[in-house]
Amino acid sequence: MSFKHKYTFEEKERILLEYQTGTHGFKELCRIYCMAEQALKDWIRLYETFGMEGLKTGSKASCYSKEVKEAAIQDYLMHTLPVKEILIKYRIRSTTQLKRWVKKYNGHEKLKASGTGGTAIMTKGRKTTFDERVEIVQYCIAHDHNYTETAAKFGVSYQQARSYTVKYEAGGVDALNDRRGRSKPIKEMSELEKLRAENRILRAEKRQAEMEVSFLKKLDEIERRRG
Repeated sequence: MSFKHKYTFEEKERILLEYQTGTHGFKELCRIYCMAEQALKDWIRLYETFGMEGLKTGSKASCYSKEVKEAAIQDYLMHTLPVKEILIKYRIRSTTQLKRWVKKYNGHEKLKASGTGGTAIMTKGRKTTFDERVEIVQYCIAHDHNYTETAAKFGVSYQQARSYTVKYEAGGVDALNDRRGRSKPIKEMSELEKLRAENRILRAEKRQAEMEVSFLKKLDEIERRRG
């Protein structure tokens, strides 16, 4: 899923400088720039962790070893540190990222090094059939949009795994038809064939949504115990 960023890097930098120099107070800045307090808190944390570069969006994902993930998860579950301090200690960009690791841990999924993890990623794509693209998207959605893992499993490039998923989420199963190839055009497919392809992905989305709901309930329980 893509996100639209309301503030440019230059705007974030200016706002932070105004905060650091005391030109305006925290709440005043939020009012002047019509921003949520949590957003400014996140920018301050990113600056403290990564410097000004941490405010840039669309940068390459950080790499985290399996050991770092496990240590961060244990600190979170054992209430060793507040969440903000865990993010700073392990140089984690967002709370969402940490919660995804906790979700996998609680679901007894195997934790792997993220980012490239020091392993080669296929950069040159290959031709794929419509059925393969459906399978790739189905797997990617079911595995929390992990494009790196999906690309490795199906022997396609990272960009292909991401592109197919983004296309499906924007235009449905019709968008997965590669009109440059010789595969059967979508318009020549029967309604039953199209429905079967769509349902395969929808099932993956449903499983992912159910996992998210279950995970959020667990997090609520943890937060209540902390309170």
